[in-house]
Amino acid sequence: MFAVSPTGIFNTWRRPPTVFRVSAGIFPPFLPKEVEKIKDPCARKLAARIERLPVELTVSENCIMSSCVKPMIQNATNPIVLLHGFDSSCLEWRYTLPLLEQAGCETWAIDILGWGFSDLEKLPLCNVESKRDHLYQFWKSYIGRPMVLVGASLGAAVAIDFAFNYPEAVDKLILIDASVYAEGTGTLSRLPKFVAYAGVSVLKSFPLRLFATSLTYHSVPFNACLDWTRIGRLHCILDWWEEATVEFMISGGYNVIAQIRQIQKRTLIIWGEDDQIIDSKLAVRLHCELPNAIIRQIPKCGHIPHVEKPETVANLIKDFIETNDTPVRLFSKPEEKVLVSQLE
Repeated sequence: MFAVSPTGIFNTWRRPPTVFRVSAGIFPPFLPKEVEKIKDPCARKLAARIERLPVELTVSENCIMSSCVKPMIQNATNPIVLLHGFDSSCLEWRYTLPLLEQAGCETWAIDILGWGFSDLEKLPLCNVESKRDHLYQFWKSYIGRPMVLVGASLGAAVAIDFAFNYPEAVDKLILIDASVYAEGTGTLSRLPKFVAYAGVSVLKSFPLRLFATSLTYHSVPFNACLDWTRIGRLHCILDWWEEATVEFMISGGYNVIAQIRQIQKRTLIIWGEDDQIIDSKLAVRLHCELPNAIIRQIPKCGHIPHVEKPETVANLIKDFIETNDTPVRLFSKPEEKVLVSQLE
């Protein structure tokens, strides 16, 4: 059996805790009914906080009821905005967001357009331009201050693209196991639509998601993998999910390689040392190419440190926000050029 500690870390071979019971009425009605099958108390608590806010898109002139978790506290410092990874949702922040709030940080978790739990029955374009516009209009309507933008995995590419295009909206960047060196969706963008839909249908399947979950983390008990898979695919049950995902694939996806060297914002790179999804050499390359970055690696941790090591991630974020010193680079410029050329 497994048990959940107060910080959300799973421990094995312990007496099971008292069952966490929540009545159906506590969850917002737009969430799939399968949310009731989730056992993780942190995920259930965060799911109960998800709400939808109207966001007017300028690219497509659509009004989107956009899903997010709003801050429980407000203060004078710049807010933290959390962006999840590819084909995920704000539930990815179920452990780290409460810890940041406990530390006194004003913290948002926003679902990237095309994923999460927004109302997309009238589906807008879900390409990079629309995702960027959605985030900007959300920021403009509800935040309105320079933010500490945190992007995990593909969310890091979303964050870099956004900071490049709207630097006035970003104070600092935090990139977690960043997926920023892919050249878009590659050959997937050229698939016939019927093939793309077939592939997306497989992507939604529980066995494939369970396998992906097992690869994503350093060491997680099987029962925890089952529950985390339910959490990770919950948004896929919404009717619009397949069409939105196909739209993103065919659009070409994110290619931010040329933007990285032009990002001047202070940046913290966080990386799980045992990431099996993205080679850790790319963490070194990213640190070398970003002009104003520091890097912190987390031992015995996989691709999603904010789930696997939330206390460490929250502490790193808090310390980075509170420190205004100029980052000390690990390499001189000539050394960086040599190292990057070796990695490419």
